[in-house]
Amino acid sequence: MVYSLAYRRPPHVESRRTSTASGESGPSIGGTTLDEAQDNPINYGIPEALSFDRIIDGGTCPPCTTRDFMNYLIYIEHAAENLQFFLWYRDYVRRFDLLSENERKLAPEWTLEQAEAQALALKDNPAPMKSVSADAASMFKGTDFAAPKATVVELGRGRPNPFGTPPMTPTPGDHGSIAPSEFPWSDSGSTLRSGFKASHDKKAAGAFDAADVKLQPFTIQPFREEISRVISTYVAEGAPRQLNLSSKERAGLLHALAVTTHPTAFRRVLHTVEWSLRHQAHQNFIRWTICNGNRPRVIFARGLGIAGILGGILAAVLIVLSNAGRGWRVLSAIGFGIGIATLVAAWKGMCVVLHGMHHRHLRPWELFAEDDDASSVLELKKDSFDSIGSSNSYEDQPWVAKYEKRNLIRKVFDREVWIQEPALRQIQDTIFLQAVLGSVVLTAICVGIFVALPKGSFY
Repeated sequence: MVYSLAYRRPPHVESRRTSTASGESGPSIGGTTLDEAQDNPINYGIPEALSFDRIIDGGTCPPCTTRDFMNYLIYIEHAAENLQFFLWYRDYVRRFDLLSENERKLAPEWTLEQAEAQALALKDNPAPMKSVSADAASMFKGTDFAAPKATVVELGRGRPNPFGTPPMTPTPGDHGSIAPSEFPWSDSGSTLRSGFKASHDKKAAGAFDAADVKLQPFTIQPFREEISRVISTYVAEGAPRQLNLSSKERAGLLHALAVTTHPTAFRRVLHTVEWSLRHQAHQNFIRWTICNGNRPRVIFARGLGIAGILGGILAAVLIVLSNAGRGWRVLSAIGFGIGIATLVAAWKGMCVVLHGMHHRHLRPWELFAEDDDASSVLELKKDSFDSIGSSNSYEDQPWVAKYEKRNLIRKVFDREVWIQEPALRQIQDTIFLQAVLGSVVLTAICVGIFVALPKGSFY
């Protein structure tokens, strides 16, 4: 079964920002969808079986799973923070909805009217964003270059919380999306360990200070400590997973989070992140996944295709110049047919040999997974799905140096694995059929031209 013969694989989408807060064209913050005109994924050459929601919900098979999507964003797109934040937000909404009604009332909803009013205020009187980071400020402390005393009171620092444990603070058995290796909780599970808490609170306070936002010294709102960690990880300047936000978006988000921890405080930022994931990262991921071979293999396949075409031309020329009858010139169709089909498929990132077995090459980070220590591989896989963690840098991972030392021949004939996702196999079948049909048409034209030429009779 194949898709329409008019099928076209998703085009590559260049990185661009569609910000709701920066005045550029984008989805309304009150809309329920990002862009109804672009909601149908088949418009991008993506079938419903490989839609963004299907991948995120775990309804796909390798190599189109959420794990594969994350790996692509880390190693290829270098923008995994958007998906990490999106997954955290989904889990955060779920956990917030599980709170009792009394606890939810402590964090009032950030309404559209408040968001619009805040955006208008920032437009008329933009907040003075300080370029000096918290670390730099500590270095300049006590010198003539020191910044004025901050008006922000760091959350929970310098005084105890008189209300004790905030509502619904995670327990040792329920840490949400925080990985065990990153748990900064005390043994009782009631509060953050002082070192981790102070670090996150300091970075969060620095972000509020840079946006000229005054924060209460303490609060009993649910998940306030977690919000501080999210700010220090995704929002603050120089954060390890800093989101690509405009200054207005960042200031608007911090103003909202200073008032409430309700999920609606992230409304504007979520629209920007989700638009980027749905209409840029997802398209590029499917386009990249369609390629069943690595770059050396695809270049090798293109070379074979060109060689086949040149072979067909050479055979046709030699027969035309000889005393052989016109019928013998049809033999050149073998070279033309194989060469053109191989070249067309390779131009779309596919190797016809691998496709014949519905195989694909293992990715560089998958090749050495079995050779590396099992615990270190597990830790690498887990870190990318940690909502609160370090940066997404991978240059120091063991496979990088190993793959660079791999010779070109081994890269061309790397290990293969069967493609499990049926929808992806159908896309590849469609592209292969298009290549074959295109080859038949072009081969008929080329052979027809050579058959029409007069006999050379040179030998």
